[in-house]
Amino acid sequence: MSQSNTQTCETNSNLLGENCADAVGAAERLELAGKRFHFIGAGGIGMSGLAQLLVKNNALITGSDEMPSEVTDNLQRIGADIRVGHDAENLSPQTDAVVISAAIRDDNPELISARRRGCKVYKYAEMLGELMNSYDGIAISGTHGKSTTSGWLTHVLKQAGVGANYIVGARISQLGSSSGTADSRHFVAEACEYDRSFLNLKPKIACVLNIEQDHLDYYGDEDEIVEAFGDFALGTKPNGVVVANGQDANVGKMIGASRSRWNDNAVRCETFGLDENCDFCARSITLSDELNCFDVYHNGELLGPTRISLPGNHNIMNALAVAALAINAGLEPGSVLELLGGFTGIDRRLMLKGQFGRITVLDDYAHHPTEIRASLAAIRQKYQPERIWCVFQPHQYSRTRFLLDDFTESFKLADVTIVPEIYFVRDSQSAKKQINSQILVEKMRANGTEALFIESFEAICDYLKCNVSSGELVVTMGAGDIWKVADDYLQWLGGNS
Repeated sequence: MSQSNTQTCETNSNLLGENCADAVGAAERLELAGKRFHFIGAGGIGMSGLAQLLVKNNALITGSDEMPSEVTDNLQRIGADIRVGHDAENLSPQTDAVVISAAIRDDNPELISARRRGCKVYKYAEMLGELMNSYDGIAISGTHGKSTTSGWLTHVLKQAGVGANYIVGARISQLGSSSGTADSRHFVAEACEYDRSFLNLKPKIACVLNIEQDHLDYYGDEDEIVEAFGDFALGTKPNGVVVANGQDANVGKMIGASRSRWNDNAVRCETFGLDENCDFCARSITLSDELNCFDVYHNGELLGPTRISLPGNHNIMNALAVAALAINAGLEPGSVLELLGGFTGIDRRLMLKGQFGRITVLDDYAHHPTEIRASLAAIRQKYQPERIWCVFQPHQYSRTRFLLDDFTESFKLADVTIVPEIYFVRDSQSAKKQINSQILVEKMRANGTEALFIESFEAICDYLKCNVSSGELVVTMGAGDIWKVADDYLQWLGGNS
């Protein structure tokens, strides 16, 4: 299992040097070339993205992960030395600094060795923050939509000829990677709220897409989550911009609590949404040839029409956020609206895996109740299948328990929902004892949803083979490894169509 994101910091010494006002060529001034960084948990998407970015700036990368994967293989191909398994011997005596992911515990032998030697140890988010400080950072936060919005913005900046350095939490198909460098002052990155890791980022432009209950294994309640997002937005650099969802109630609370302090630092706030009271808003929304078409207004003034290929109202909101970010980053509005429609999405977001015998197979990352509802609605809108089979793998025992009632309501737009056992990550054994997939399925059935528990992926695939008919759609859904079911079922379809 890959390991990613953040953990405890040993020290926050600035290995990378002083910040630069002009960030073009900043990598050279940060003296990355020749520096040796060791990544513990290198297989995570964020960690591997950061490692790739450092490799491209001529740093020397070593690291380790529990299991080999396509991600670690790719790091090997670009020159990183990634070992399988954690062992103190993996840490070179020449290591300048160590970067650790969220999954790394204090008893990790490589971390123990690094501390014993006096190596600088960074959280992933701290290292990301150090790098971003030398650019005009654009940090995108939110309970949902961070990867899509970050990837979309990066694509628009590249197509506009401006370019951006970027680290996104998923592979951007059109760019061929989850990270990249450019001769640009811009740096686009996701800002993750777990462990308050996004407080390490001090962007020039901050984005808050939405705020909902999640990560309740870390946060005490929803108010604490709202407060954390407020602290993130207050970290926006003076004379910067906060782009925020103007229709989200919790984001509204954050704006109200933060506005006076933003004013003190000459930070502007611009809202986006479908409501005409938002600074950036969409009007005259229509669906034409499977494209969402709409007009974009800014402060009541028509900027022009646009159309996007990504389905669902949630992607109209994401497109408005991208437009607001890109325009505030200096792009011409007309160019932005023209380029929005060229983005085709990122891996595991309503991703079309294949179609055989009029059976459609999708894969989607949705693992929060709101995301599930939005994805199922978008699937209904775009594909209009005779039936939707949703194979949902809950992600984390704690999330499933805390949001159980919301999950129970989330699958109304699916005709049949199949649930394997919960994906175990970052949970305690006590959390594992308090909830299971059978409990979720029973509550879904009691609420009128057709659902069944099938524990193994092999058995799920066998059930689909026997029950799915022409004209129907199968979507695997979740943040774990449920995509394997889509791949296996699709392989069988291809051989039996």
